[in-house]
Amino acid sequence: MRERKQEKIKNKTLKEPTAPAVPEAGLSTPEAQERLKQYGFNEIAEKKSHPILKFLGFFWGPIPVMIEVAAVIAAVIHRWDDFYIILAMLLLNAGVGFWQRQKADHAIDLLKQKLALSARVRRDGQWLEVAARELVPGDLVRVRLGDIVPADLQLLSGDYLLIDQSTLTGESLPVEKPPGEVAYSGSIVRQGEMDALVINTGMNTYFGQTAKLVDEARTKSHFQKALLKIGDYLMLVGLGMVLIIFLVSLYRHQNILHTLQYALVLIVAAVPATLPAVLSVTLAVGAGVLAARGAIARKMAVIDELAGMDVLCCDKTGTITQNALTVGEVKPFGGFSEPDVLRFGTLASRKEDNDSIDVAIIKKDQEMAAAGSPQDYSIQAFKPFDPVSKRTEALVEAKDGHSFRVTKGAPQVILALLEESAPVAKEVDRLVEECATKGYRALGVARADTRGPWQYVGLIALYDPPWEDSAATIKTAQDLGVQVKMVTGDHVAIAQEIAREVHLGTNIQLVDAFLDKPDRIAERVVEEAEGFAQVFPEHKYHIVELLQARGHIVGMTGDGVNDAPALKKADVGIAVDGATDAAKSAAAIVLTQPGLSVIIDAIREARKIFQRMNSYAIYRIGGILRVLFFITLSLVIFNFYAVTAIMVILQVLLNDIPILSIAYDNVRPDNDPVRWDMRVVMSVATYLGLMGVIFSFVLFYIGLEILHLEQGSLQTLNFLKFTVSGYLYIYMGRTRGMFWSLKPSALMVWSGVVSRALATAIAVFGWWVPPISWQLAGLVWGLAVLELLITDPLKVVLYRILNHTGIIFHR
Repeated sequence: MRERKQEKIKNKTLKEPTAPAVPEAGLSTPEAQERLKQYGFNEIAEKKSHPILKFLGFFWGPIPVMIEVAAVIAAVIHRWDDFYIILAMLLLNAGVGFWQRQKADHAIDLLKQKLALSARVRRDGQWLEVAARELVPGDLVRVRLGDIVPADLQLLSGDYLLIDQSTLTGESLPVEKPPGEVAYSGSIVRQGEMDALVINTGMNTYFGQTAKLVDEARTKSHFQKALLKIGDYLMLVGLGMVLIIFLVSLYRHQNILHTLQYALVLIVAAVPATLPAVLSVTLAVGAGVLAARGAIARKMAVIDELAGMDVLCCDKTGTITQNALTVGEVKPFGGFSEPDVLRFGTLASRKEDNDSIDVAIIKKDQEMAAAGSPQDYSIQAFKPFDPVSKRTEALVEAKDGHSFRVTKGAPQVILALLEESAPVAKEVDRLVEECATKGYRALGVARADTRGPWQYVGLIALYDPPWEDSAATIKTAQDLGVQVKMVTGDHVAIAQEIAREVHLGTNIQLVDAFLDKPDRIAERVVEEAEGFAQVFPEHKYHIVELLQARGHIVGMTGDGVNDAPALKKADVGIAVDGATDAAKSAAAIVLTQPGLSVIIDAIREARKIFQRMNSYAIYRIGGILRVLFFITLSLVIFNFYAVTAIMVILQVLLNDIPILSIAYDNVRPDNDPVRWDMRVVMSVATYLGLMGVIFSFVLFYIGLEILHLEQGSLQTLNFLKFTVSGYLYIYMGRTRGMFWSLKPSALMVWSGVVSRALATAIAVFGWWVPPISWQLAGLVWGLAVLELLITDPLKVVLYRILNHTGIIFHR
């Protein structure tokens, strides 16, 4: 399949119009607006279904088809009341599903706007940051390390670009692109920096022409898979009960059409029809809360994984620290002065790139008012930073015509440039260690005449202080059962100093401690370490891999293009605030606010979502088992139809629609990572279901043997019992303690009260069912309350037994 896709892509005819020549100042604003009208926005047109077609789509599928068949049979046997109610249920299910789909589509559109790519473009003689969708053919743009190429570009000036275009062509290795070649939209810049001319935008790009060949893989989380298994299990139980009812009815020579209708409606009762709606509403509400707090979930399924995350590997810079570098100290060498070090460092920087290191050095240079001005120098060529060379370099021409080179980068990298480094090597090592003990990061600066040797000008010590709440946030994470491991490319002494400041622990390991070691040793080292220093981006992937091998659910933060593999490999990949476009695309969660506290808020919210879904699962399984077993046993043992078809439909509507309010329920998140444990869910749900069957037969016995009610009144009595006591199951299922130990949300309470009042009115006034007296309705309510008071304490005992026997999981 992949080969076929590549062949189709390679056979595409690329449309590469020659854009008109553009002056160095770039397009003017009026020109850009005129071309925007001509070419349209730089975006891929999405094929969206008409709302009517979307709505009609909800009438197709296993659940709608079963309801439709039940409606047809009701019409065939002239049970028009049943027909209209079943039809109403069908329309209501479709309406709720359509409404949720529209809300989800709207939410996705908003998230896309927040995650929209940006581009550096030259307009009216100035470099600006604009939304990539506003680019037009003829624009001058600058792309650099970590950028996703925003449109098809003709590369103009710069040394080279190393571009990863595997998502377009399937090529596994990055491709080098010199000036004059085309960089295609959607590819990722791995190294280098160049100015370029936009030649194609939107659907005219290479990516636009091939986008329809690419299908996005939709993965389901462990949680979603578990819920689908619940649905399959209940369907199988329902089909088994239907088979029993059908065989018994055949044996007793009962009317086949009536039996078939009853059997089909019984299946409807067995199907958790609200499962998709509850899942989507709960996740959507949770995602909305996360987004409001600065964490955008690009994949809804990641919320489930976040609830179970027990290890968080987070970058030091920008997550634990502020990523707001300031110059702490300047150490000149030889005959150079502090202003010299800062001036040469400034010349090896580029202000328009808005790099934090460059900004800090330029700002300090301006404060010291060193001799001369940056305007006294002309940059002839500039080589930007890349992870391989670990330095920047510029060719500079002074006002007097003299040319020289400057560079800045890692101290040891700068040291390696010197022909004779021995005299200064020890001093560099000593000062780097000294800076590290203060939590400073040293940067080397060197200069050289055009053809002369490099001279070590000095060191610039940069300091990135921790966020004020980092220590408290890390303590909170540990209290929540999440082990925080700091990951940094800085010197081990810097990592240990920052770790001490935030009370993280100082067991900081170098990558040599686990690289090229046997798996058993490497896994133990990584698991026990409290942080890692001098880490390259490719090492992050290995750290995640080793932790996952030990059974951990791992979160990993990142911001750079080379962090993308680790972010994809992690169970919870988190792109921090200010991350590159490539990192955002690879991550499952994108932070829009700096710091670690955003992640902690996300963990808490994810665990709340888990609790709500766990409550729903227990409620849904227990309630369905109660109805199925009681109806089947009533028919098999007593030859009595416990409820009519219309009653089953009504109780499904009255119980399932208000349960959507569980998405807003008050919950108490666990203090430990949570995981989906079907043994506990099935044990508790089965217990609740069996207790429901027992109390249903108690009511049946009272009505039949003591009150001598006729069949219609008994059926209405059972209907009201299913509806009233059924909803109380959610209060028993939502907490492991007594039902009053955790206050439910007002929405959940009132949705239940209103729907129970409506059910009582239906039973008493005889709407679609034989009427019963207020006294009988009071009997049902009293028995339901008694069931709650007896079943709930025994539920607490059951949880203690499960905990004592080790069935309940503890990390």
